[in-house]
Amino acid sequence: MNKPVEPSVKRDAFNCPTCDAYAAQDWHLVATDGRNQLIEIASPETVDRIRRNAAVSANLKPALMAFQEQLMRGRPVLKREPDFPVMMELHNVFVSRCHRCDQIAIWVYDKLIYPSKQAAVVPNADLDPEIQDDFNEARQIVHLSPRGAAALLRLALQKLCAQLGEPNKKIDTAIANLVARGLDPTLQKALDSVRVIGNEAVHPGELDLRDDKETALLLFDLLNLIAEQMLTRPKAVQGLYDRIPQAKRDGIDARDAAALKAATESKGS
Repeated sequence: MNKPVEPSVKRDAFNCPTCDAYAAQDWHLVATDGRNQLIEIASPETVDRIRRNAAVSANLKPALMAFQEQLMRGRPVLKREPDFPVMMELHNVFVSRCHRCDQIAIWVYDKLIYPSKQAAVVPNADLDPEIQDDFNEARQIVHLSPRGAAALLRLALQKLCAQLGEPNKKIDTAIANLVARGLDPTLQKALDSVRVIGNEAVHPGELDLRDDKETALLLFDLLNLIAEQMLTRPKAVQGLYDRIPQAKRDGIDARDAAALKAATESKGS
C-alpha cells in the first residue's frame, strides 16, 4: 500500500483533503483569471531573486521586496492594482481543485484552511495509549499549527523513551542509550536533522519558532520508526518463539547456555 501524499501548496498532486484519493490538483488564485499552474508562495528565495534581478529598477525593488516579506508572514493581503484603482486582489489565498471529486480546498499561505484535515499517518499500535493520544492530537492540528503539532510530538518522543526504559529528561541522552541497545543509528541522525536533539533543541512540549509542517511530518514518521524497531519487531519475534513447542525451547535454552559457558571458559583460560 502506497504511503499517502500530504496536501501541500508545493505539489500538483496529493491525497485530496475531501475524498482522500491521490489525484491531480488544479491551482487558482482568488478571483482567478483562468490560469492553471502551480502556486509559488513568497519565500526568502523570492526576495533574494528580486534583489539580484537586474531587470527590476532600483527604485521599484524595495517596494517589491517589502511586499514579498509581508506575504511571508502568512496572512491574506489586499493589494490595490494601479491600473484598476477600484479593484483589489486578495493575495496569499489560494484554491486547489481535485480532479477526482471536483471539490475545492482553500489555503492561506501554505496552510490548509478548508476542509479541516488531519495528517494521514496513524500511530503505531504498540505505543502507550497516552503517546497515541498525543500523536492523534498532533495529527488534528498539524495543518493549522505545525509548531503546536511538533511540540506535541517532541513530548510524545520523550514519553516513548520512557516507555522503552529510558526516562532520562534529556532526549539526546535517552536516544543515545537506545542506540547502544540496538536502535538504528541512522534514526539518531534523522532526529538531529529535525532539531529534536542536540544543543539547539527546545524542551519537549515547547514551541520552536523554526518548526514547519515538513518538520512535524518527519516527527510522525520517526516516532513510528522507533516504535516499529524497538517495540513491534521484538514483539513479533517473541510471538514466533512462543509458538515453538516447550520441549524444543528447552533444548534451545540448553544449547545457548552451553555456548555461553564455553565462551566464558575460553576467555578465562
